[in-house]
Parts: sequence; C-alpha cells; structure tokens
Amino acid sequence: MKLTQDTKNILGLKLPTDPRWVNLAEISLEAILSDHAYCEQKAATSCISLIQGFSDKEKLVKELAPIVTEEWGHFRLVLQELNKRGLKLGPQRKDNYVNALFDFQIKGGSRDDRLLDKLLTMALIEARSCERFKRLSEGLNDSYLARFYRRFMESEAGHYTLFLELAEEYLDKDKVRKRWQEWLEHEEVIMKEMELRGDRIH
Repeated sequence: MKLTQDTKNILGLKLPTDPRWVNLAEISLEAILSDHAYCEQKAATSCISLIQGFSDKEKLVKELAPIVTEEWGHFRLVLQELNKRGLKLGPQRKDNYVNALFDFQIKGGSRDDRLLDKLLTMALIEARSCERFKRLSEGLNDSYLARFYRRFMESEAGHYTLFLELAEEYLDKDKVRKRWQEWLEHEEVIMKEMELRGDRIH
C-alpha cells in the first residue's frame, strides 16, 4: 500500500497524532527505538498466539506464518540500529495504549467474536503504528532514520490490510465493518486521553 494520501483517510483513524510527538521522539531516540523494538517483538508473538489459537483457519495460518518471521526481522533491524548508534535496548515498559485496546475486546462470547476482536485489535495497532511511522519518516531531521521509518510505515500498512482481510474471510462482512467502526471510535477516545509522550511508539 502506497500512502500517497492523508494517512488518516486511508487508515480510517479518527484522530491524527499530535505533530509535536515527532519532536519529542527525536530527543528520546534510545527510548523510542527501544519501545519500537519491543513492539515488533510483541507483534511476532501475537501472530504466533493467533496461529496457536486458530490453527484450523488454514488461510490465517498460511498468511501469518511469514509475518512472524518479518516482525522478528524488524525487531533485529531496530536492535541493529540501536547498536549502530551506541544506544542500548532499555527495559520493556507497560504499553498503556495496547492495554486500553485489550480492555475493549469482547470477554467471553463465541469463538468467532473472539477471533474478530483479536484481528481488529491487531489491525488497529498496525494502523496507528503506520501513522506514527509516517510522522517519523516526514518529520525527523535525521534523513537516514526518516528513510528507515518510511520502510516500516509501508510494511505496517500491508499488515493492517491483511488483518482486516482475514476478518472478512472468516466472518460476516457487515459485522466486521460495524465492529471496526466501534473500534475506531474507541481508539479515538483512547488517543484523546493518552498523555503525549516521545518515548513510546503508541
């Protein structure tokens, strides 16, 4: 997916990132790169968890298996960037954004309901990550790091699309779209309530 338009329109996100976030991130490179590394690591493990929980979904398994490898490769790339800059991988920190998304997931319910919310959660995380990486690719003064994040932005856009496609593959399309709008509205509330911090990807 080539993001040649406003990311907000393409991804459906209802609230764009505050432009000041890029400036805060730029002065906290060790922290933002560390947090990014852990985000990639968690993305890989989330895909593994989906494969384990829904191994009967042949297309899901087939499509997510290479994403596990890709996300772990991204973790290694970010780790390499930290090392190259003489920076250290800091401790993993609590991800308030992702935890707030988890709180919105249907508790109990049918297996299909749980699958839908897991896929939409992952689609939303990828969408917001894509939007944040676009901000970094356009706003960082470090031209190398800007290009670095442009590549990540394009990758996240593809993952976002895949999770939505998988939801529509296995579940009623109207139900998927209705629930997706609910997720987007909830994410807007989360973003309005979140403290603006430059040491976090989300």
